[in-house]
Amino acid sequence: MTKLSVDQALLKAQSHAKKGEIEEATKIYSAILHSYPKNIRAKNGLAVLNKKMQKEPVGISLQDAVNGLLKTFNRREFETTFKMAVSLSKKFSNAFQIWQILGIVSAQQKRFALALEAFEKVILLNPGFPDAYCNKANVLKETGDFQQALVFYDKAIKLNPALADAYTGKGAVLQTQKKFKESIEVLNKALEINPNLAESYNNLGTALIAEGRLDDASDAFKKALALNADYTEVHVNMGNVLSKLNKHDKAIKAYCKALVINPNSAKVRGQKLRQQAQICDWDGISEDLKLIPELGIYDKEVSPFALLSLEDAPDRHKIRSEVYSKANFPQKPLAVPAKPVQSTNRIRIGYFSSDFKEHPVAYLIAKVLEKHNRNKFEIFGYSIHGKQHDRLGQRLINSFDFFADVQGLSDKDVALKARHDNIDIAIDLNGYTLNSRTGIFAYRAAPIQINFLGYPGTMGAHFMDYIVADKHLIPPENQKYFTEKQIYLPNTYMPTDNTRTFSNHSMARMDMGLPADSFVFCCFNNNYKITSLEFDIWMRLLTQVKGSTLWLRQSNQLSELNIKKEALKRKVNPERIVFAGRVPMDEHLARQRLADLFIDTFSFNAHTTAAEALWAGVPIVTRMGQGFASRVAGSLLKSVGLPELITTNEHDYEMLILELATKPSKLQKIRQKLAENRLEQPLFDTEQYTKHIEDGFQKAYQNYCAGNTPQTIFVQK
Repeated sequence: MTKLSVDQALLKAQSHAKKGEIEEATKIYSAILHSYPKNIRAKNGLAVLNKKMQKEPVGISLQDAVNGLLKTFNRREFETTFKMAVSLSKKFSNAFQIWQILGIVSAQQKRFALALEAFEKVILLNPGFPDAYCNKANVLKETGDFQQALVFYDKAIKLNPALADAYTGKGAVLQTQKKFKESIEVLNKALEINPNLAESYNNLGTALIAEGRLDDASDAFKKALALNADYTEVHVNMGNVLSKLNKHDKAIKAYCKALVINPNSAKVRGQKLRQQAQICDWDGISEDLKLIPELGIYDKEVSPFALLSLEDAPDRHKIRSEVYSKANFPQKPLAVPAKPVQSTNRIRIGYFSSDFKEHPVAYLIAKVLEKHNRNKFEIFGYSIHGKQHDRLGQRLINSFDFFADVQGLSDKDVALKARHDNIDIAIDLNGYTLNSRTGIFAYRAAPIQINFLGYPGTMGAHFMDYIVADKHLIPPENQKYFTEKQIYLPNTYMPTDNTRTFSNHSMARMDMGLPADSFVFCCFNNNYKITSLEFDIWMRLLTQVKGSTLWLRQSNQLSELNIKKEALKRKVNPERIVFAGRVPMDEHLARQRLADLFIDTFSFNAHTTAAEALWAGVPIVTRMGQGFASRVAGSLLKSVGLPELITTNEHDYEMLILELATKPSKLQKIRQKLAENRLEQPLFDTEQYTKHIEDGFQKAYQNYCAGNTPQTIFVQK
């Protein structure tokens, strides 16, 4: 603003003031002071206006003036404006309305302490005003004080049983406490009072998802969008429910609609990319390739898991996890329990998981749970996503000394239960994977908390103390990419079960749709791990190895169609790619023996699938990368005595596979070596593994009892 424009603005403000247009004059004086804080004429003009406002009759014009005044100030000057408006409010009988305005604007600017002060003043001046209780509850909800938020929502409802907004807010809080049935009931009450609340339909939809009522959730989101087509969060939630319904293409469209409204949402773009990876839409992914390195790196969060298969960059994986943790887990931890005077005779270990059922993690850890030394440890299991009724789920339940289904409890209440159970070491088997409940650990469920097995990378969370690893998985130079300290096991970080059985059913290649005399390359990884980089190599291999076949896992129909389309682009007959459907696990283990060679994916290696292939006697060729997820197969190969199958670049990966596929004698020697090593090398020695990880847990506990912060732990053979 130039000197001339300031003079013109002052004249304009004076003109508005003479006409009694106080709000317009106030805005201009405030704008001048924003650029020239010491301008005397503007200060005097504003002071005169303030005096006039105090002489005005009590009424809506005063509220409008204060509201306009608040809008003219930037965040740095907010406290000054707040005090000025408070000073004005003291002279009027309807001061509670001024405080109400101040509270609303304070909340909008995320000045929550000021907002609470304002709404408390409203309640003091007008205790029968229900909106003030509702507004205070909204602020308490935003600050994470959910219990008090419920108290004030209930007070608002008692004063006005028809206050739909209070039911809407209460329904949202009940969801944070995992009380989804109650939330649905309360939100339906809100919609009964006012059927035009898009927010209520949105909250209802998220509660219905949690209850597994996916079609009903989809209907709720449709109703929300009918009321507000530009409601970004609803488009995102619609995408979420469609992805759970395996309608991946429709989920992508929903996320794209959200991105049209808010193109800068890293979180939504990450979810879209995740769905595109699920269906192997590599053309769609390529449109965002340049954006991937920046997603979730600054103050805009993205699900860390979503990008693990799309980028091998441990430095950025760490930053994404830190940003995500900071954004989602601000909980104040429970009070730290007193350190024991002396080490306990039996350390209490709590395993927390949503996957105590037919699930890759469950297959890996089942026997370790059974083999834990009960003289030294008490083993607790906490199911955070319900009690499972399948065969493996029951086996896991039987393996615990104590088991609890805590799905219906809030994160805080689960942490309190763990404290009540005197858990010494809490182990998160989920990390940032589906149905995780990291908030339990944010509340500090136990003095020692460990990230183990479920999530292949750092959680970037200050409340996670350790990660279980090995020296191949996290070499010393990569420790900087982890916020946790490492518990280094001497062989591999991954547990296995050396009692897993194979189906006795007779199996032939033709039963699986495979040519009898073909060389069969297989990769039973989830299709989302496959990128165009690996696929280019695989298609070249099919071209060079006459009559060969690629045997892949059938993840979904769209990924199958896209993979076949991509094969055609590379001039490979798509009929040479065969997809394996779901079968019982013992049959899956047995059918893998029909393959000649397992070829791995890059950024996100085979993990459980690698252990299964090696257990079935199928060699794996992997390309080792930089990040945790890209080094797992190498860790397993070293542990089974086959380091020669680990490569470090695409060229060597391709050449080694080609050599093994075209030189039967060399492949036969590798297969024979694997057969001999399978029960001789450490990978499938479950009993030894269990002793090693118990040693790591004991060292972590002793370090804690000694009053030390978490330290890197090395377990010896």
